[in-house]
Amino acid sequence: MSKTGRSKFTAFLEMIKIEHSIFALPFAYLGILLSRRRFLFNRDLFWVTVAMVSARTFAMSFNRYVDREIDARNPRTKNRALPQKLLTEKEVLLFTYSAILIFILSAYMLSPMCRYFWPILLLPMIIYSYTKKFTYFCHFILGISLGLSPIGTWIAVTNTIPPLKVILLGMAIMFWTAGFDIIYACQDIDFDRKEGLFSIPSRFGISTALKVTSLLHVITIILLLLTGFLFQLQIFYFLGVLTVASILWYENHIVKPSDLSRVNVAFFTTNGVVSILIFVFTWLDLYFTK
Repeated sequence: MSKTGRSKFTAFLEMIKIEHSIFALPFAYLGILLSRRRFLFNRDLFWVTVAMVSARTFAMSFNRYVDREIDARNPRTKNRALPQKLLTEKEVLLFTYSAILIFILSAYMLSPMCRYFWPILLLPMIIYSYTKKFTYFCHFILGISLGLSPIGTWIAVTNTIPPLKVILLGMAIMFWTAGFDIIYACQDIDFDRKEGLFSIPSRFGISTALKVTSLLHVITIILLLLTGFLFQLQIFYFLGVLTVASILWYENHIVKPSDLSRVNVAFFTTNGVVSILIFVFTWLDLYFTK
């Protein structure tokens, strides 16, 4: 690869924040773990990983393309790849189309039902990129996109419709995601109001928005507890939920209406830990209590 090619690829990886796939992968793996009550390094795991990474790559690159003009006007995002012309619009579209083709291929390599359900998994990712222009519920559309990860992997490895307990897990992830996205949106409150964009902070103010986040994260913990009971999980899982509850409490208390300086700590650091902890404690529970 030439120097220019490497710089373009680096810019692309930075644009889609490939390292933040950590948010989604543990929950996708959780769908595998709960469906089989064990975790196997096999063909399904490989294609689920490919599907998750390619789906997220598609979602991020598509979002950056749709938001390119808004990003160029926003002081916080004007240094992104497209506004800075580190990548062209055609190059971003090429990456976007490539990602969706890889995702479709991975869906066909998994269970037969995936061949019919893959558009449903991509639809919220496509819609989300437009929702900030017309609805305050944009945060929940993002939440649905991530919440579908264990539901999708359940279908991928069992070839069956997910039961209620898997849906509840997906809902827990949805509310958790919507909550931390509201925190992140607090940074753009002035810009969003100026541009007429929709978000809960821009509509109701930062103080109310942070209260909504706290409520959503309480619902998250309740749903995680219900999931554990329905799956008949035991002590390790519930210790994990308790740990996650502590982290979410910390996340909600380090961001203040008068001080948004720690938003990135709340958004990136703590949320990456949450998804890993839920997976690890569930795996420990199934491994030591089976």
